[in-house]
Amino acid sequence: MSLRVVEVIEHNDEWQRNFNQEKSLLSGVLEASNVAQIHHIGSTSVEGLCAKPIIDILLEVHSLEELDANTKEMESLGYEAKGEFGIEGRRYFQKSAEKRTHQVHAFLLDSRQAKRHLAFRDYLRAFPDIASEYGRIKKEAAAMCQNDIEVYMDYKDGFIKEHEAKALEWIKYQKA
Repeated sequence: MSLRVVEVIEHNDEWQRNFNQEKSLLSGVLEASNVAQIHHIGSTSVEGLCAKPIIDILLEVHSLEELDANTKEMESLGYEAKGEFGIEGRRYFQKSAEKRTHQVHAFLLDSRQAKRHLAFRDYLRAFPDIASEYGRIKKEAAAMCQNDIEVYMDYKDGFIKEHEAKALEWIKYQKA
């Protein structure tokens, strides 16, 4: 198994434009009746936050089975379907496997997983000091992981779990 380079770079304003272009492409090939929302998530969606230069996209759908039937359409955009890929109730797609540029995480509309991703994103946007701390941890992880993505992910895991829980509590009060 070859290791991918784990690189964390400073925020790039192009990431939002890249997301918008990809959202348009996805909207053009997927069944509009099934697609509820297409969100920019992950660190590339948080202004000022360093990130691996991979655009994370959250696709909320009404039916995962209908999305599964659109695998050929996703492949026409250069995505590889990976199934649940370790997370129950998800459909995961990678674009450009050699040097991944985009990844789509698809969940049912209003699922716990979708809410979790959106709450964490919004929390980091609302609390720049926490986003900055997360950026520091990401840089440390990239520097020490020797391009082992599992080591990189494990290093960040405690921070993510702690702040994701806080984000889910925080978001309840934002909607109240």
